Amino acid sequence: MVHMGYQIAVYGASGTTGRFVLAELEKRGFSGLPFGRAQATADDPAALDRALAAAAAVINTAGPFAVTALPLIAAAERAGIPYVDVAAEIEANADTFARGASIPVVPAMAFFGGLADLLVTAAMDDWTSADSAHIAYGLSGWQPTAGTLTAGTVSRERRGGQRVRFRDGALQYHSDALPSSEWEFPSGPREVIGEFSMADIVTIPSHLQIPSVTSYMSATAAQGLSEAAERAEPETFEVDVRVRRGSEERRLTVTGRDIYAVSAPLAVEAVERLLTSRFNVTGVASAGAMFDARDFLGALAEHLKTAA
Repeated sequence: MVHMGYQIAVYGASGTTGRFVLAELEKRGFSGLPFGRAQATADDPAALDRALAAAAAVINTAGPFAVTALPLIAAAERAGIPYVDVAAEIEANADTFARGASIPVVPAMAFFGGLADLLVTAAMDDWTSADSAHIAYGLSGWQPTAGTLTAGTVSRERRGGQRVRFRDGALQYHSDALPSSEWEFPSGPREVIGEFSMADIVTIPSHLQIPSVTSYMSATAAQGLSEAAERAEPETFEVDVRVRRGSEERRLTVTGRDIYAVSAPLAVEAVERLLTSRFNVTGVASAGAMFDARDFLGALAEHLKTAA
């Protein structure tokens, strides 16, 4: 599908994810309008308005999103255009949902946050509620970008160094040690770190009646994150989702390569659907609430291999 005439503003276009987003836009026939802090800082509304003047939508890839998300959403509202971001910061995403919007806004439309939300929503199918959702990230490694590390630091500072989990229908802050266990992925068992909370604990409960949402991270990836080496060979990933209700369990898994690269088709597919009236909510909504989850995942078959 070619979208001649649609110009999509990309904030943070010089960063790792921003460059992937620009390439995906070009691939799909959109025109990218790259800009960043050199053209418009988040605390300069007039500059943001100028940057968005010709845009049909904006994709925010510039963290920390605690600083950039709400000002960019406000600018998108003034321009009357949809807003999508790739925020993995738990608190920043919670801020976005709390704010609301008069335009379509999809936060965390990326590997962390949006993808698991789509998977859990699709796995739920006709269930209107479940007891728990479990998201296991089987990454071969993790070489975080500078932006990821900065965003993580901001989140830790906001929660005073505490950890966060989603239990009993609410975010809970705690200082408990993270549990380790073994997760049986379709490809085989891996050691994982439990309660390794990602944006999923905000996106999933925003629209699904699931009082407990838990994320798990492969131990090799958690170690890579702590060591923060330079990005080299992209990681492979296996995201395994299990939703439980009583004695029943539903499961959905996707596999792919490069968690930063795959965020680009997730974000751009969202924008394409927002601009072609294939969405459900005018306001703030996560991927699974905003779009048809199974159809969305099917549209990304080139990047994600899905198996029940």
